[in-house]
Amino acid sequence: MTAARTTRAGLRRTAGLRRTAWALACAVVATSAATACTPDRPDPRPAAAALAVGLETGDFGDVPFDASAPSAEQVAARRTEVVAGLGEAAAATVEVGEVVLADDEESATAPLEVTWDLPTTDEDWTWTAQARLSRDDEDAWRVAWSSALLAPDLTDTEVLQVERTAAPRGDVIGAGDAVLVQPRDVERFGIDKTRLPVEQLDAAARALAAALQIDPEGYAQRVAAAGEKAFVEAITLRVEETSVDKEALRALPGVVAVPDRLPLAPTRSFARPILGTVGQATAEIVEASEGAVVAGDLTGLSGLQRQYDAHLRGTPGVVVRAVPAAEAEGAAVRELFRTEPVPGTPLRLTLDLTLQERAESVLASVAPASAIVAIRPSTGDVLAAASGAGGEGVSTATLGQYAPGSTFKVVSALAYLRGGLTPTSGVSCPPTIDVDGRTFRNFPGYPASAQGDVPFRTAFAHSCNTAFIGARDLADQGALGDAARALGLDPAADLGFPAFLGAVPDEASGTGHAASVIGQGQVLASPLGMATVAASVAAGHGVVPRLVVDPVPGDDAAAGDDEGADAGDDASATSAPAGPATPLTADEAAALRDMMRAVVTEGGATLLADVPGEPVLAKTGTAQFGTDADLRNHAWMIAVQGDLAVAVFVAEGDYGSTTAGPLLRSFLAG
Repeated sequence: MTAARTTRAGLRRTAGLRRTAWALACAVVATSAATACTPDRPDPRPAAAALAVGLETGDFGDVPFDASAPSAEQVAARRTEVVAGLGEAAAATVEVGEVVLADDEESATAPLEVTWDLPTTDEDWTWTAQARLSRDDEDAWRVAWSSALLAPDLTDTEVLQVERTAAPRGDVIGAGDAVLVQPRDVERFGIDKTRLPVEQLDAAARALAAALQIDPEGYAQRVAAAGEKAFVEAITLRVEETSVDKEALRALPGVVAVPDRLPLAPTRSFARPILGTVGQATAEIVEASEGAVVAGDLTGLSGLQRQYDAHLRGTPGVVVRAVPAAEAEGAAVRELFRTEPVPGTPLRLTLDLTLQERAESVLASVAPASAIVAIRPSTGDVLAAASGAGGEGVSTATLGQYAPGSTFKVVSALAYLRGGLTPTSGVSCPPTIDVDGRTFRNFPGYPASAQGDVPFRTAFAHSCNTAFIGARDLADQGALGDAARALGLDPAADLGFPAFLGAVPDEASGTGHAASVIGQGQVLASPLGMATVAASVAAGHGVVPRLVVDPVPGDDAAAGDDEGADAGDDASATSAPAGPATPLTADEAAALRDMMRAVVTEGGATLLADVPGEPVLAKTGTAQFGTDADLRNHAWMIAVQGDLAVAVFVAEGDYGSTTAGPLLRSFLAG
């Protein structure tokens, strides 16, 4: 039951408790003769109101039952027995209608409108019970007890039972209405405990676990703890799965394969770190749902499937039946109430099925953590967000936090343009530069032809570290952070899905500021963030990446669980100051595009010069991390081609041009 329902039920109970006080007032009681209430003619309504409170709360201590009724404790126990099958989250409200006196004024009938707020359905079960009252020898009104006060025509040998019918889960839809996640055929492999003698179960469980390369001890313990007729699942496999010898599994003692259907993406790896998985609800999910989810339900377990579970899962159907109590088996079952399941609503994303599969194919052979992100600059739509297997399930594409290296020089270049440079301005590119006793160098093999006094465009194209550090006085740390936010690296962005774009320290000077302008030190970015930078340059304005289309993020999404955000090199970087950034202008964007094109025509990304289609703009990036004795490189490259912006990242490689560059070429060439 939702929090709103809990509150509503509580208010109803409070209202019910007020009825006794309300009923004490003398008023007209409807009879065939419309007899008025007088001091010597007691009102039956307080007794009816007390019964209503008892039926709501289960406390019948204040109900004036007649002599034939069980004790208040026995009635309370009977109510508990009857309604237990409705679930702990179910709540009743009982309203007293117009009490009708018999002609002899010795008995009365009180209609009680009973409303059960049942978990998992928004439709209440409402019915009317008829309470019978009579006056005793002392002229006091007494209530007759009947099980039919608990449910329509309920007998003393019946109890209530709820059956839930699962709602079809909403599909996940991508760009062009391509279905990304939908029900697909699977087989659940596990041990059927009815197929083997007890003494053989442990060995059978361990044999199946060994064949699947899962923990034998853990699975054997689960089999042992399950009921004597249980099926204990070990793994779920797609029907088309070929990496596992299913026939060999079936041949193992006690193993069965149960056919089923689950919401799945086209392949096991397809956008898995972002989409997440669907499976049986955990105990924690059941508890947090307040009755909306019960054990055995399929729910989102991670990623967007978890974050938007309330949107996707729909509303189960509910059937309330009167069934025989345990000691009265064989009696008829009666249906009292039914609601039909309401299918879940599709979750619409911007992911392009073809581009996502292409990105994942390009990364398939990359061992370290890696990512490819593609954005449509004109809309901000995220068309691909692929994370390589080296990330071990973490969405490196959207959550990775890494030093962006020289791809960040796009940001620094914007800050320098605002500081007075132009692409043709002269800058100095010496082999080394000293800042407060620390020596900075260009990458090994930096071309001699691009050293010395060169145009800013040339220093950018060949990624001259010393030129960018030498110009650092043109833009302090605040100006650098402002430029980053102007290009979309907003550390406070709420995108409707777990994501990190980038962060630039608020303050840095000396070697810290020098490291910042070349995308190292405490500057952090994700592949999504650097793709956003490229998209902003292409669009001519700051782009906000969009992945979730419907529902609009924040409308009805459940709280997400940002699982496994990669801390990267240093998650302690302080974000840029809050407040709007100075907007990117058309002239600034044009200058950045001119310099990024030079990277392809004369600089470090000439391997992209002959990619079919519109001209490619790019920026390479290499960022060192680790200790002096064990320095390693992050390899980056970002690019723009027409209405497509791409970032490629490999956590450990040689250089951006040699490690990330070929991957980017493969993705663009398609």
